[in-house]
Amino acid sequence: MILSGREIEKRMGKDIIIEPFDKKYVNPNSYNLTLADELMVYKSYELDMKKPCEAEKIKIPPEGFLLETNKLYLGRTREYTETHHLVPMLEGRSSVGRLGLFVHITAGFGDVGFKGFWTLEMIAVQPIRIYAGVGICQIFYHTIEGEYDEYKSNKYQGNQGVQPSMMYKDFE
Repeated sequence: MILSGREIEKRMGKDIIIEPFDKKYVNPNSYNLTLADELMVYKSYELDMKKPCEAEKIKIPPEGFLLETNKLYLGRTREYTETHHLVPMLEGRSSVGRLGLFVHITAGFGDVGFKGFWTLEMIAVQPIRIYAGVGICQIFYHTIEGEYDEYKSNKYQGNQGVQPSMMYKDFE
């Protein structure tokens, strides 16, 4: 079952924490999250799963930042989220998708107990100018049945900013 927007509001500060929270971003069955003012790009064209990949940060200026096509940009939500007793899911907003911007390639599935900012894996079909603070994606919540363990990871839990892949830790 997916929570309604009203239920998301009721659980705010309990099972769901979104900081900052703004009622105007509540949808019928989701909540819009906004883009922070920084991006990250990998320095090398060739990436190796077994090694940390060097990346550089890019600040999104007030006049926006033009994304190139066929290039991976890592962004993050401006909002910190925490979810307990529910499974958080992330989807791009349809208005953003209709401009040819893929907001998350494969990482829209969250874990019960996740605490942090959402890293967004963004690719543009054609050049597009993006802006910090824009409603970039939406979070929604599924109920969970049965016994479960909350997410505890030495890779992404409690992150403070845009994070590159830490898949290399799977090989340690």
